[in-house]
Amino acid sequence: MKRYLTRFFLIAVAFLLTSMARQAYAQEEEEMTFDEDEVAEGEQVLSDEDMEAMDSIDEPEPEPDLGPEPEPDDGNAIKPITEQVKESEKTNVSWNDIVVVVRKPFLKVNRVEILPTWGITLNDNIVQHQQLAGQLNYYLTDVLAVGIEGALYQRNLLEPYDQVARQARRLVTANEYLWAASLNFHYVPIYGKFAILDRHIIHWETFFTAGVGATKSRVIPRDPVFQPFENTLVTPNVGVSMRFFVTKWLTVNLGIRNYMFNDKFEAANRSETNDTSPELGESNADSIFMHNLVFQTGLSFWFPTGFEYTTFR
Repeated sequence: MKRYLTRFFLIAVAFLLTSMARQAYAQEEEEMTFDEDEVAEGEQVLSDEDMEAMDSIDEPEPEPDLGPEPEPDDGNAIKPITEQVKESEKTNVSWNDIVVVVRKPFLKVNRVEILPTWGITLNDNIVQHQQLAGQLNYYLTDVLAVGIEGALYQRNLLEPYDQVARQARRLVTANEYLWAASLNFHYVPIYGKFAILDRHIIHWETFFTAGVGATKSRVIPRDPVFQPFENTLVTPNVGVSMRFFVTKWLTVNLGIRNYMFNDKFEAANRSETNDTSPELGESNADSIFMHNLVFQTGLSFWFPTGFEYTTFR
């Protein structure tokens, strides 16, 4: 009997729970179904801040402004780089169109330089000489040249020449130079440029000179009764100069040259011998090693007046 009552109770409870679940599901569907009036009322429940938040979530972010699209001139701007290279190969391209280093504005190789100069001695306070000289140089390369030089001298006795005789009662021993000639070699190790007022570019270079030649000197007798004698002297020379480029065929030169020789001067006791012959005076001459330091300036004229580059830019 108890078994039947228990089964009946369980069936009743199950039926009751099933009916309650059906009623709850029906009520939920009833609440989720809205008509037009109920939807309008539901929309009014949302606040303005909630609406803005919902709009910001749904609205996509604006794309960045990349500016107007470029307008290609010939279509190369929007083509792949490989196609542009292929098209460029079709045009005439040479090494002359590629500039890597600016060329030197002046070339000297295989050109002849004619250089007239004017000079003046610097280290003799008794006799000053003015020098008129000319050089003919040929440049084997752009930095190495060989040439010949010839010079004439004009003496000028300075004030100490007379002052020593008047004040010290002594006659000055001095020589004058007549001419000089030499074979020279030039080497250009330094090249540069500078601007004048940020407008004009001046190109310049420094070159060294070394050579050997001969100098003719003549004794200035202390007593006019004695005849002068002349000396031919072996003369090595060294110097340094600067050259400023003006045009393709004209340059301005400044430099200092040291002509070295063992000169012969009138003997101090020549007046005691009373021999006026130049031969005896030369045989008794006193030898002194001299440095004839000369400042030189001049203009260089280059031939041929033009030149051609043989290497790539």
